[in-house]
Amino acid sequence: MPSFSWRLWPGLALILLPSTLATDGESLRLHDVWLFRFFLNVLGYATIIIPGYFLIGYFKKINYLETGRGICYPVIKACVFGSESKTGLLDDASVAPKNDADSGSSARQACKLLFCAAGLQASYLTWGVLQERVMTRSYGASTPEEEGERFKDSQFLVFMNRILALTVSGVWCLLFKQPRHGAPMYKYSFASLSNVLSSWCQYEALKYISFPTQVLAKASKVIPVMLMGKIVSHKSYEYWEYLTAALISLGVSMFLLTSTAGRHPSTVTTFSGVVILAGYVVFDSFTSNWQDNLFKYKMSSVQMMFGVNLFSCLFTVGSLLEQGAFFDSLAFMTRHTEFAFHAVLLSVCSACGQLFIFYTIAQFGAAVFTIIMTLRQAIAILLSCFLYGHAVTMVGGFGVGVVFLALFLRVYARSRMKAGRRTPQPTVQKV
Repeated sequence: MPSFSWRLWPGLALILLPSTLATDGESLRLHDVWLFRFFLNVLGYATIIIPGYFLIGYFKKINYLETGRGICYPVIKACVFGSESKTGLLDDASVAPKNDADSGSSARQACKLLFCAAGLQASYLTWGVLQERVMTRSYGASTPEEEGERFKDSQFLVFMNRILALTVSGVWCLLFKQPRHGAPMYKYSFASLSNVLSSWCQYEALKYISFPTQVLAKASKVIPVMLMGKIVSHKSYEYWEYLTAALISLGVSMFLLTSTAGRHPSTVTTFSGVVILAGYVVFDSFTSNWQDNLFKYKMSSVQMMFGVNLFSCLFTVGSLLEQGAFFDSLAFMTRHTEFAFHAVLLSVCSACGQLFIFYTIAQFGAAVFTIIMTLRQAIAILLSCFLYGHAVTMVGGFGVGVVFLALFLRVYARSRMKAGRRTPQPTVQKV
């Protein structure tokens, strides 16, 4: 039995570890296994979630809302019980598209549209380039022959993104009037946990796959979103939604099956990347559907942004401190000022991009926003191929075209269906 176990271990290591560690004869370290790091992060989140779960159950069991007293009462009430019942989707200026004649002249609207498109493109294209730079390139190499040092902790980047987004949304809520908040705060933790896990998968996947592959996988998330919508929200979908989802799946498959022999030739790393991307898609699908349910409470999109990022910061900083990785990442920042600049700029682009999302939807609606972001994905693939030398075959390029054709068909069909009814749907999107 022991000899069998030792024969089995190298095979498992090849699946779970990067190919460089598995083939170069280096000693295998458990912390280099992405699956181990994932479960280590989840364990850190559990040390916050499990005590919180029992505390919430305890306060509900003793009927604290009726019997509670003291200075902690308002905080516990807001976190566990909330202040209002569900009141339907909020129709406020932060989420309702403005299509009436009072919106201004055509020239003014054109300028606003140009401003929104430029802001979204600049924020998220810069974010994409920096994301790939941070996760796939080394720092500190003064000559091409030097290897330098790579930053490996994806969770710290998630924390950086979330702490800045929390600050921006908090300042926004203070400066601009928001509706009276009614949702129990703990309900944000569900979307926050899946948000953190999906973001970690998004960064971690770049260690194993190319950025264009990641972009296409994100474009194909409409398929699991629909499945999760049926499970979580009991939604029904039109035939054209299933058709476009099938086209997206076909296009992504064409790209993945024909474009893997470039920068990431190893089937081991490709398999690991696909597994991590699958995790990203599943977690992100749950996030969007849970947020849709939360919007049944009276709240604005910025309040949603603040609530989710509040718990995201709590989860990530707690896990980082428990692992001892927080100060290691800060030390890396002090050693490499270029990385510190990239990490901060990455977070700024993420936070500003979310504000541009809210403003664009408020001014022009979700259809125009989706078109802009779809174009952004196409440009991001071209930009990544140009800057980082990713090879795309003719069949793979055709698959990319099929994906974006299906996305535009979805936008067109949805806008035609909603032409006769103006029911604003709050939208929260994260990166």
